[in-house]
Amino acid sequence: MLARSVEELDQIRQRCRNLVTRRASLSAGVAVVPLPGIDIGTDIMILMRMLPKINREFGLSVEQVAELDPETKQIVMVLASALGSELIGRIITKELVIQIIKRFGLRIATGTVSKVVPIVGSALSASISFGAMKVLGNAHIEDCYAVARRAIERTDAEFIIEMPK
Repeated sequence: MLARSVEELDQIRQRCRNLVTRRASLSAGVAVVPLPGIDIGTDIMILMRMLPKINREFGLSVEQVAELDPETKQIVMVLASALGSELIGRIITKELVIQIIKRFGLRIATGTVSKVVPIVGSALSASISFGAMKVLGNAHIEDCYAVARRAIERTDAEFIIEMPK
């Protein structure tokens, strides 16, 4: 269900930002482990759980969007498409997550290569992993926020216009 007010949306955004910070910290913790590839596998698992949770919080999961009235559903999907979001109102698959991670390929490659250098390399890898997860998660939050807010504003505007005087 979509939020009913901007205040409610702001609370959802803050909860999701806290979630992203916790998951980014987990990603950084795993990135410290000097085993190549374990961090990428963990990041995929984290994103496979985190992105759908963010969608659900904003009322933009596949199931929630399917339950919207046809007009609102169309608006949500058009807005998501206009933002270039491939994640809103869609099933989050492993392939989709890998595609998104590939966009961050340089950061991930740098983080994996940096593990070769003892201590400093692990710290660098952890900070890169934390930063990439934060950027990706927060960008998705802002996309969800923008879509939900526009849907709310559209609904409010229609209500005001349709009210008899």
